[in-house]
Amino acid sequence: MTFLKQLRKNTLPVTHVPHHAGQPTLEVRNLSVRYDQLIALSDISFSLEPGERIAVVGPNGAGKSTLFKAIAGIHPYSTGEVKIYGHGPGGHTCIAYLPQRSQVDWNFPASVADVVMMGRISQLGPLRWPKASDWDYVRRCLQVVGLVDLEERQIGELSGGQQQRMFIARALAQEAELMLMDEPFTGLDVPSQNDILDILEQLRLKQVTVLASTHDLNLASEHFDQVLLLNRRQLGFGPGSEIFTTERLLKAYGGHLRLVENGEQMLALGDTCCDDEGDQHEHLA
Repeated sequence: MTFLKQLRKNTLPVTHVPHHAGQPTLEVRNLSVRYDQLIALSDISFSLEPGERIAVVGPNGAGKSTLFKAIAGIHPYSTGEVKIYGHGPGGHTCIAYLPQRSQVDWNFPASVADVVMMGRISQLGPLRWPKASDWDYVRRCLQVVGLVDLEERQIGELSGGQQQRMFIARALAQEAELMLMDEPFTGLDVPSQNDILDILEQLRLKQVTVLASTHDLNLASEHFDQVLLLNRRQLGFGPGSEIFTTERLLKAYGGHLRLVENGEQMLALGDTCCDDEGDQHEHLA
């Protein structure tokens, strides 16, 4: 089942979990995840405050997508704990998971406004149809990301940057306070990346916390408050200027590390057999 079909069918009620005042937006302690006997993540610990922007960096297969799915409550973890405003994952309408664009069937017959409205499902509750006020809310979300003029456009007709902005609008319609963005900049040109970064800066002012995976070291270091460097285990968490040392990058990427300069970008590439750890274990999720 494609991502968009899953969204369309998701009409089950979701519990609105109250937030504990003074708690971090996200707290991960000694998190480990296994797929059968394979260790996907081991002993991950970090915390995020409202409005922080964190980049997750590591080679293909490092566990980036697995981390997002564990935080979102999509995949169970083996040991450790995840807390969102003091509560465990699951039942939170405040978490939005934005998938990689490659995981979406863009031939699915849906308009931009339809997809963004899907973000209102958790707010509407079961067996309720959108009201005029909900459609007004959707249009306000589209205005934030600059897509209001394309609300009737079929999703397959959008550019890559417009598709990513539509995902953000859907998260806004959900009233998300924590956005998990899986490779949001991959395949986008520099102007489109800048458009996304401008929107993320607006979200910071609204105290929306963002966790985004990327292979672009310069982008991670310059535009994110902290960097989480992974290769199934945590190799560093802090400002990119401190985390991106030769020693840590070699630990993350091993002998397969290649730093490729592409204009103003510095990409860290690892020669692996698979595109993404989520694809490797999709049949197990």
